[in-house]
Amino acid sequence: MNSSKENTMSPIQVDEIAIKGLSIRTKNVDEMQPETSKIGNLWQQFYEEIAPNLQEGATVYGLYYHYESDVSGAFSVMAGSDKVMESASQHLEDAAIQSGQYLRFSGTGEMPQVVIKTWSEIWDYFSSDQTEYQRAYTTDFEHYKNPNEIEIYIAVK
Repeated sequence: MNSSKENTMSPIQVDEIAIKGLSIRTKNVDEMQPETSKIGNLWQQFYEEIAPNLQEGATVYGLYYHYESDVSGAFSVMAGSDKVMESASQHLEDAAIQSGQYLRFSGTGEMPQVVIKTWSEIWDYFSSDQTEYQRAYTTDFEHYKNPNEIEIYIAVK
């Protein structure tokens, strides 16, 4: 896999971003099976309980954090935003996108298929022998730019 996209990709510095939202703990192997997946239900709950209470100008994020190890270990996922009204839910948790170097992957299309497709591209990129960067497994995040455009940022060493 030696596309020009890989050859021109360079890390982007991201400053810390505090977010509030709902979270779950899961593993990639569990997310591949409908009967054990949790992320879809997390987003459904977010859009029912939290999204109606977002402040003007809010950005919606999917945060991946508290990695146990690597792609095969457990991790936490938060569906959240940088501007949530305190009254949104009693289940709100605080987390932060850590400052650091990230690679940005973009996708456009129908949700959630574009998210799945973009994550597939990320896994392919990092499984390649020619990959210039290694994942840091600190925080990774999805930035939902609009209803059919996403950017996924992967922390790198």
